[in-house]
Amino acid sequence: MSDLLAGRADIAAGLAVRGADAVGASVRATLVSHDVPARLAAADPALWGPAAEPAALTRLGWLHAHRHSRDLLPQLAELAAELDDLDHVVLAGAGGDTLAAEVLAECLGRPLTVLDTADPGPVRAALADRPARTLLVLAARHGLDRTTDAHLRAYRQAWADEGPDAARHVVVVTEPGSELAARADELGAVVIPAEPGVAGPWAALTAFGLVPAALAGAPVAEVLDEAEALTGALDRDRDNPALALGAALGAAPGTGRDTIALVPDGTGLDGLGRWAGALLADATGGRVLPVVSESPDSPGATGPGVLTVGLGGALGAGVGPGVAADVAVNGPLGAHLLTWAYAAAAAAVTLRADPFAAPPEPVDDDAAPESGPPSSVEGPIEVYAPSGAPADLTGALRWLLDGLGEREHLVVTAYLDRHADAAVTGLRPLLARAAGRPVTFGWGPRRPQHTDPHGRHLQITGAVTDDLEVPGRPYTFAQLQAAQAAGDRRALAGRERPVLRLHLTERAAGVAQLLETAGRTRT
Repeated sequence: MSDLLAGRADIAAGLAVRGADAVGASVRATLVSHDVPARLAAADPALWGPAAEPAALTRLGWLHAHRHSRDLLPQLAELAAELDDLDHVVLAGAGGDTLAAEVLAECLGRPLTVLDTADPGPVRAALADRPARTLLVLAARHGLDRTTDAHLRAYRQAWADEGPDAARHVVVVTEPGSELAARADELGAVVIPAEPGVAGPWAALTAFGLVPAALAGAPVAEVLDEAEALTGALDRDRDNPALALGAALGAAPGTGRDTIALVPDGTGLDGLGRWAGALLADATGGRVLPVVSESPDSPGATGPGVLTVGLGGALGAGVGPGVAADVAVNGPLGAHLLTWAYAAAAAAVTLRADPFAAPPEPVDDDAAPESGPPSSVEGPIEVYAPSGAPADLTGALRWLLDGLGEREHLVVTAYLDRHADAAVTGLRPLLARAAGRPVTFGWGPRRPQHTDPHGRHLQITGAVTDDLEVPGRPYTFAQLQAAQAAGDRRALAGRERPVLRLHLTERAAGVAQLLETAGRTRT
């Protein structure tokens, strides 16, 4: 880290990127020679080639979203004052449209309940928490998916006794003219228009990211100020931290480092890596693998084939102590959000990726779970091993890890309760240590699917002891979640990706046994 501190930094608007030129100096020179900094700052849709240009024409609004979003501030202030008695803000929507708001609220220290799952546990917990004082924010570009529709139905039933006043409990964030906007009119809900064409992690500085965070009390005007302060640097060849970071990210695969480890450096903004990882997966289409590490000393955070990027708060040129990073990025949150989006788009130029390609098809939430007995049962864990794999738990895990090729990684997806079952996240470092290969972890169905072509998969599901009906629908939340997990497995099978499924018949005991087994597993 001392070498990193001694090296040159690109600094603007209180955000510093160090170490990038040691990785990407030649790529940066190439980008500059093709006038990429100025063209990207000017939202040139031709940067990613003719095939990508039609999508880019409508998807580059994130570059100026921080300016357009200022128009929302008076409405948000008025709405927050009008609804100040509703102090429990719940955000319901698909993962890509909720992640930025969740990270904004977390980094700014504001409480925001996020529902992007059909698991009955978190849904029941949210419904039980101050229902009469709950403000439900529905976020979707077009219409509600089946899970978010279920959330709305559950809340409307909870508010049924409140009569016409129930409408004031709902705020909708969607694109103008969308199916959801029409439905919001029927509900009598407030509609806040989102930037057209900007979706998923790219939408952090649009209404999708800002509205839920602002209603939860986050100082979003300051975030917009921080992004605006960086804007003047984006067309520059030097002293442009976003360009420096983008060049390093784009150069990494050419140096044999196609895994980007995103490591919190202990200086704040610890949740930011989740959003940055999703953004990089979107922008590069699987050409790099973002891995969100728990800490600097977590397995997989450093090593051969890994570009380690330390992330931290508003320390200007500072970096956290003891972080063995290749690149360090430190600065205020709003500057981070714009820097990472620009850097991801610039990296896509180098990697010849279409950063705005249509996202993968959503998980099929109408798939019937497969029938058939498990290959083995070990205490509270049912093992559903694929053909050719050992039937027992330890053997199946070893088979999954031993089969990882030189360019492959392991994807762990848990269709569980990310609060009550949070201990299962400990699998990622245990399996990374055992595999010696990159391992990612995600909560279903949020997991990005861009990296599936190079992945082997471990899916974890769990029994539900206290299910919840979906009002007006012929299925329960648990049945909806089971269908999502089955749809995920079916999609992976269609791409000929190996999937080992472990079903926990008793969740807490199953997680404990799984962690113990993974800790003993070696390739």
